[in-house]
Amino acid sequence: MSSGGGTASPAAAARQRPSVGIIVIGDEILKGQTVDTNSHFLTRRLFTLGVKVHRISVIPDDVDVIANEVCEFSKVYNFVITSGGIGPTHDDVTLEAVAKAFGETLVPHPELVELCKKFFGTCDLKAPQLKLAFIPESGILRYGVDKLSGEKSQIPLVVVKNVFIFPGVPKLMESQFDRLEDLFRNPSAQFYTRDVFVRSDEVSITGVLNDTNAKFKDTVMIGSYPDFYNSYYKVKLSLESPDNLQIDALCDFLKENLPENALVDYDRNPLHQLEEKVYNLHCHIKDKSFSERLTLSLRVIEDSLQCYGSKQLCVGFNGGKDCTALLHLAYAAVRRKFGPEAPRLKALYIRRGQPFPEVELFIKDCRNRYNLEMIAITGRIKDALFELKSKDPAVTAVVMGTRRTDPNGSSLSAFSPTDPGWPDYMRVNPMLDWSYSDVWLFIRSLNLPYCSLYDRGYTSLGSMENTHPNPLLQLIDAEGIVRYRPAYELTEEDRERAGRN
Repeated sequence: MSSGGGTASPAAAARQRPSVGIIVIGDEILKGQTVDTNSHFLTRRLFTLGVKVHRISVIPDDVDVIANEVCEFSKVYNFVITSGGIGPTHDDVTLEAVAKAFGETLVPHPELVELCKKFFGTCDLKAPQLKLAFIPESGILRYGVDKLSGEKSQIPLVVVKNVFIFPGVPKLMESQFDRLEDLFRNPSAQFYTRDVFVRSDEVSITGVLNDTNAKFKDTVMIGSYPDFYNSYYKVKLSLESPDNLQIDALCDFLKENLPENALVDYDRNPLHQLEEKVYNLHCHIKDKSFSERLTLSLRVIEDSLQCYGSKQLCVGFNGGKDCTALLHLAYAAVRRKFGPEAPRLKALYIRRGQPFPEVELFIKDCRNRYNLEMIAITGRIKDALFELKSKDPAVTAVVMGTRRTDPNGSSLSAFSPTDPGWPDYMRVNPMLDWSYSDVWLFIRSLNLPYCSLYDRGYTSLGSMENTHPNPLLQLIDAEGIVRYRPAYELTEEDRERAGRN
């Protein structure tokens, strides 16, 4: 955002910003049958437009309830945005309720009648589909414009006074908002925002936060949000100010007063420009020997892509730390070779024994995150590879996260055919010479998500029947409760599998 020239307090600046009230309409939301993503989308977008959301209300498909809420909101806020309750069915009552809120009746709008005729093939005002053509008397239609093509939107937004009536279907609502966002843009918006991530828990830094707020309360708004599940930070501080220099000063104050290394340089989107991040990682780490191993690993994956192509190659992925690093390496190499239009990466998940629910969830997340073409097979590895032959006969090579310290890993090379009696595949082993600490250095340097079990003392993952936290990471807290340090703190690398039966 553009830099502000004044030094108005953030509270005063916030009061000057246009206000918005959001009304989410739908019985299905209140019953938990549908997740409301619209309010989250709207609040983020409106904030970037310099508009402040003051209130979000979720109400049922009831004409009187909607009318009362719209009437109240329209008196208090500059903009009222409704989401949901638009359609031809009996429970689509938003337009009727908005009309009632302003003491109006519904009338057919000629342009909407023509649209209904185009889409539904009828202009009979008594037809159920034509319910969409009736809007409050004072309603107007606003057509958005596609930012890329410049084309006018075919479907208009109905606006009644200061009430903007959006559809409830997220894709439709988001698309329409994208085209009409300038209706809400605050031309005088001069706000900077910055997020600061802290490794310490919120209780331990409360004193510093109080001192920070006392020093900067007139120039910077500070929000503190603990995160109990993130593997890299425990508190996110959201900073907002019309003066970017004040945010800089606050960050300097935090560095001086928080414990050493408490601030985390956290990358919320490690997949953004990941080719550049992975291939340039050697420039940012001090361990030059690992830099050499990383470069060699990427070269092995590049060679495998050259030899086999994307259709013949798949990545072995079981949700473990080694496979997590491997998947990111392979994805970076594929993106570097093929560019943004890179083909989907094939991944083989062999499910053995009783898997941890945390592992299954993480694998699902990775499938979505990397847009993987996932091949899941249950059974022993040898049997699974035979089944892979029939499931995807095009695959002839499997990229694996095997290291020399793994069972049967010491005799392997970068390219090793399967043993006699096994299905005929080429095993590609780009990480053979990596150490346990190398894996964690790679993962945590790039802020990669990993299975949550590793933060609870597990260092090597098998099935629920044969895996438990590594006893070397056990500690007993002040209350006598047994806890475990995270896996990346293990220093006795030869005891990585101490938690495996």
